[in-house]
Amino acid sequence: MLLLTEGMGVRGVRSIAKILQISVTTLLKRIITISNTVDLPLIKLGSSYEIDELCTFVKCKSKRIWIVYAFERETKKIVSFNVGARTNLTLRKVVGKVLNANPLAVYTDRLKNYKTLIPQCVHKTVRFGTNHIERGNLTLRTHLKRLNRKTICFSKSEIVLKAVLQIYFGGNQINL
Repeated sequence: MLLLTEGMGVRGVRSIAKILQISVTTLLKRIITISNTVDLPLIKLGSSYEIDELCTFVKCKSKRIWIVYAFERETKKIVSFNVGARTNLTLRKVVGKVLNANPLAVYTDRLKNYKTLIPQCVHKTVRFGTNHIERGNLTLRTHLKRLNRKTICFSKSEIVLKAVLQIYFGGNQINL
């Protein structure tokens, strides 16, 4: 999975399968199996976090899906993510995990959904409050071609998208 996390994923699953001399189906099964063994870092109590969402596609350009993730501001480690529609249900998984850590502050953009999910005493929507995570979005789009805008590459399966993100977030903690 080093190929996937170290930039080979930019070329695509077919290229990795060709280099490893295995079928694409076998590679996808291995990606899903490996993702089940990768854990995100433990969330620290009493830290500050940034939460943001990023849009991509599954199966075709008309089927939008959102990736919501949170990272700790001090260490820049991604501590939680979820994939789904841009609804409270998708956001709640990430926000809930962050709130369980009794955060000092949670920085988000001005998406209305956050107001109902995050207590006002810790919720911050200050200017430049999400600069680091927005930079993280750019890094993600650069490292994982399936997240790139204006491309013909996209995930054909939500399960594989989640598996790739689990490996990337857990095994390749990027410096955002």
